[in-house]
Amino acid sequence: MSDAAQPTAAEVRAAAEAVKTALDRHLAAVERRSGEDDPTVYEAFNQLAAAAEAYDELLYDRYDEVTPFEIPGTDESLPPYAGPEEPNALSVLIRRDYAVVEPQRLLAQAERVEAAEYEDGAGADATGTVHEALGVLFGEFEPDEIASRHKEFGLEEGDSTLWVTAADEPADPGEWLEAPFEQIDPERVVCRFDVSAVFDDEDTEDGADGADDDDLEDDLDLDGDEDLEPLDADR
Repeated sequence: MSDAAQPTAAEVRAAAEAVKTALDRHLAAVERRSGEDDPTVYEAFNQLAAAAEAYDELLYDRYDEVTPFEIPGTDESLPPYAGPEEPNALSVLIRRDYAVVEPQRLLAQAERVEAAEYEDGAGADATGTVHEALGVLFGEFEPDEIASRHKEFGLEEGDSTLWVTAADEPADPGEWLEAPFEQIDPERVVCRFDVSAVFDDEDTEDGADGADDDDLEDDLDLDGDEDLEPLDADR
């Protein structure tokens, strides 16, 4: 970069002050958060990330230095919102990743669902594989219930994301079922909420989550039904 195009020291200082302001705003939002997906916290996070990135760039351009921290960003690939100011319809896209960490537990829970549905044992052979068991469980329980009870089903949570997109009019019944995720306009994404281990400030490899998993393995007895959470047979 030429000397003429370099930012001034005052511009770098102003960017640093913007980071300080964004930090205070983010902390205040966290202290007043109303829930896990509080949009105020999400907005303050994005403002802090933008301020930090701007300061980092100016600092490098002026002094050939970088900051010792990095705030992960997930919206860099999204263009500015260009959808309707007052949407008449919304689409909510959700992706949740899981690892199958206890296939025997998964199979046992699926067998219990089948046993409750087929009291005469007619469906006893329908859950012989993990693939079949997943079909049974995800067919029986809502996705939110799977998310809240994933450990009971032998699953471990991975990354998840929720996108809210705006539309002018509701889609016709069956219009997008053949390709539900292929017609999303990035400029109509109203907001998104992401959950990922990359955002964690603490190392949880030896933390409470690991202890819970160990306790679960110690307490689990797949030869008996008493250790499995009761399922609602009337669903």
